[in-house]
Parts: sequence; structure tokens; C-alpha cells
Amino acid sequence: MNPALAPLRVRIFRVLWLAGIVSTIGSWMQTVGAQWLLIEHGSPAAVVALVQTAASAPVLLLALPAGVLGEFLNRRTVLIVVQSVQLAVVLVLTGLTIAGTMTPALLLVLTFLLGACSAVQLPAYQAIVPDIVPRPLISDAAVLSSIGVNVARAIGPAAAGLLVAQLGVASVFLANALSFAVFLGALLLWRGYEPPRGRPERFLDATRAGLRYIRHAGVIRGLYLRLALFLLPANALWALLPVVASGTYRMGAGGYGLLLAALGVGSVAGAFVLPPLRRRLSASAVVSLSAAVFGASMVGIILLPSLPLVLAVLVVAGIAWIGVIATINGTVQSFLPVWVRTRGLSIYQLVLFGMTAVGAAVSGAIAGPLGVGPVMVGCGVLLVLLAAVGAARPSVSPAGKGRGIVPLPLTDVPPVLAETETEDGGAASTSSAASGAARPTGADRDHAPVLVLVRYTVPDERRPEFEKRMALVARTRRRTGARDWSLYADREDPAVMVEAFTLGSWQEHVSQHLDRTTEYDAGVLERAKELAVDDPVAEHLIALPVPSRRRA
Repeated sequence: MNPALAPLRVRIFRVLWLAGIVSTIGSWMQTVGAQWLLIEHGSPAAVVALVQTAASAPVLLLALPAGVLGEFLNRRTVLIVVQSVQLAVVLVLTGLTIAGTMTPALLLVLTFLLGACSAVQLPAYQAIVPDIVPRPLISDAAVLSSIGVNVARAIGPAAAGLLVAQLGVASVFLANALSFAVFLGALLLWRGYEPPRGRPERFLDATRAGLRYIRHAGVIRGLYLRLALFLLPANALWALLPVVASGTYRMGAGGYGLLLAALGVGSVAGAFVLPPLRRRLSASAVVSLSAAVFGASMVGIILLPSLPLVLAVLVVAGIAWIGVIATINGTVQSFLPVWVRTRGLSIYQLVLFGMTAVGAAVSGAIAGPLGVGPVMVGCGVLLVLLAAVGAARPSVSPAGKGRGIVPLPLTDVPPVLAETETEDGGAASTSSAASGAARPTGADRDHAPVLVLVRYTVPDERRPEFEKRMALVARTRRRTGARDWSLYADREDPAVMVEAFTLGSWQEHVSQHLDRTTEYDAGVLERAKELAVDDPVAEHLIALPVPSRRRA
């Protein structure tokens, strides 16, 4: 078996992958049917482009809460509920279309509801892959997921064009309903899923922790920025292609499906071209090269004189699209630590769908006064320029940054305690170092802010290097939960350096010790400790409520 196909040996991944392809085929058919229904109603380009916006905009509202829910709820259950709701919405859409009562406004509202369901589903669906696939295969599984999306992109539009031509738009919506039923059936038949057990967190605290991690994770932040800068101009192609098909080439629904199928075929081919390319080039270089090729393809679609040449360019564009999307997605999935994976992927979806919504809306709006051709060419040129900048200033490389979770190197006196379940389901106190140490008592104190002070004794000659290394420690502390961080020098003893950071609660500090520290983080902390002459000494201070004053 081709190494790129190795994740398909995992039976449940194979079943969900195939069911996901069927469901995504239905979703692409839905998009084509909705866009073509608007074209039949004589809607302008800006309204047609709003189909993409309506499908993507809900992510702006729901991505973050969806990530938190997917982190702490059973992901299989989340998927079952969402698929059931989507099936119901599409059945309503089909019925209204058959009855002839569908209007452009109502179509966009129902498309928005389907987009809301996708916003809730996608982080849980992506995060479930590392639950069922061995870690070395996660990147290949991400590529296969992209293959599935693009197989659907190759088949769905062409199938939708044929159905619209033969049976009408309502048949496309009905086919989408059947695709949701297939995926729902696969989920219901899947038994034995054991979701990873995480430490419970309050909803707002969990949301803030996810955002804090992304803010202080340079690798992830750089990848999301590259993704956003690519998607904003690139989505002009997806949003305006139906107008290009009907206006420039005088095509019907079947011709539009043919153009999208060419893009899909290229995307599938790109999934097989990508692995050897990744072995020769860094992830940043692959993204830059692919973005430049996609931009040049957008220009070629408008300027080339014949349809066969345009179809060939669309195949190349599909290869370039998968080069950007699959590379970034696979790198993100492999890099995010398990404790924040779903929340991190929800922000990935926020960028992906948010920029799709904005890009589609902007390109549709400016295509009215400027024309479709100039907008496509301008966006293509912009992509080439952005790719050149990305090649000159590559993203931070994730290579060599260990992602496994390890216990935080012990700097606590007394040792930090956590509560773990006993075999009979009760709570028992355990220590990351030894049992028997004291622990703050009272549920109110467990949720009160915590100030941690860590004292290091560092000789004068080592202080410049120590301060340099502590700058990396600050990022590690913030990624794993610290809300504020500072480094102090003791006024009475200049050899003593004090690290001070605050967390939202004692429970969060316990999570920082036991659940959130990666191998890379542990290495950063250890390299700072090497410069101290003795083991660091830590203190934990728990905030108490300020007594309220009564008026005399």
C-alpha cells in the first residue's frame, strides 16, 4: 500500500472517511444547486456569491464554543446530533423547493443554518481523527481527509449539474439529504468509541485557555496567518466561477459542474504529489509555491483563449489548492497538543470559513462595478506577491518541537497535588512527586486565582543567558495557562531571580503540571533551570476575597 494511504488500514477511519466523502459530495451538490437556483432567479453576482458567505459565516459566531464543546463532550455524540439536524434542515429545503415556495432570502437562511451545523461539527470531526489513528499517521490522515473533500469536489459538482439538467434543483437537495443519512448511519453503527478523558474546565476558562494558547504558540499563529492571507484573495475563484461559467463561457449547470470537477481532479492528484514534495521542501516552502501556482492559475483562467486550456489550468489550480490547505491542516493537527487540539482546530475553522465568507463577499461586491475578469486577475496577482513574501520570510518551523505531554518538571515545595479517581469512582489525592503533601482546601479556593513564585539562584556571569532563556519560559507558561508573567531580581540578594505568574485557579495550575506541558515546553524549562546553582523553590499563593466595607 502507498504510504500515503496507510491510515486506511484503520477500519473505523476508513469507514468514516468513506461516509464523509459521501456527505461532502452531497454538500457540494447542495452548493451548486443553491447557486444555480439563484442564477435561474436572475440574482446578481453579489447575491450568488453570498451562498458561500452564508455557508461560512456561522463559523465566525460558533467556532470557539464548538471547539470547547468538542473538547469536553463525547465527539461521536456531537457528530450524531449535528448530522440529524442537518438532515432535517435539508428535508425542509427540499420540500419548499418542490412546492415552488423557495425564495433567495429563504435559501440563504437555510444555507446559514447548514453552515451553523458545520461550524459545530468540524472541530469535533477533525479532532476525532487523532483519537482513532496512531500519531505517526496523523499527517497522512489529514491529507486523506483533504483527498476526501476534493474527491467530493470532483464528483459533487458534476453530479449536481447532471441532476439539475435532468430532474431540477430539488433533486440535488434530496441527494444531499441522502448523503447526510449515510454519514449518520455510519456514526450510529460505530460502537466502542472511548473519548479521551480530560480534566473538566469551566466553559469560559476553557475558551480563554484555547485563545491564550494560540496567541502564544508562534508556529500555530504563523500558520493561521498564512492561511488567512491565502484564502482572502483565493476565494474569488470559488465565489465567481459560476458567473465565469455562465457569462464568459455561456455554460449551463452541467458546464459549471465540469469546471468544478476539473478543480476537484487536480486536488485529488495534488494529494499524491504532495508527500514527495513535503520530503524535499519545508512546509512553509510548499505553501508558498502552491499559493503562487494558484494565483497564476487564476490569471490564466481569465486570459487563456480556449476552454480545454482553462480546464487544464483548473486541474493545476486544484493541485495548488491542496498544496496549501492540506499542508497547513496536517501541520496544525500534528502540532497541537492533545489538551487543546479541538479548541485549536476550532480556531483553524474560524480562519478557514471566516476568510472564505469575507473573501467571497468582497470579491462578489467588487465584481459588480469592476467586472469578474479584473477581480480574478487582481486576486491572482496578489496571491503571487504574497507567496513571494512568504518565501522570503518563512513561518516558524515545527520541526524538532516534541508534542507529547509530559509531567511539568517539579519545582514545587510542597509538591503540587491533584485529585484523581479511585477504582471505585471516588476522589483520592495524589501528588506529581510524592503523597502526603498539603493541599489548599475548599471548593472556593480551588477556583480562586493563584500566584506562583519560583525562585532561582543564578550566578552573575550566567544572568544574561538566564534572562534570554526565561523569555522562552514566559511563552511556555502563557501557553499552558499563565495569564500574567514577570521576572524579578531580589533587591537584597542580586543572585536570586524570581519568576512570578498567575493562573485563573488552582485546578488550572494542576492541569498545567499534569496535562498541558509538552516535551518541547519541558525542554525549555529544563534549559533555564540548568543555569541555576540549586533546584528552584516555588511558592503558591491563593487569592482571598477582599472583605467588603460596611458604611458606618
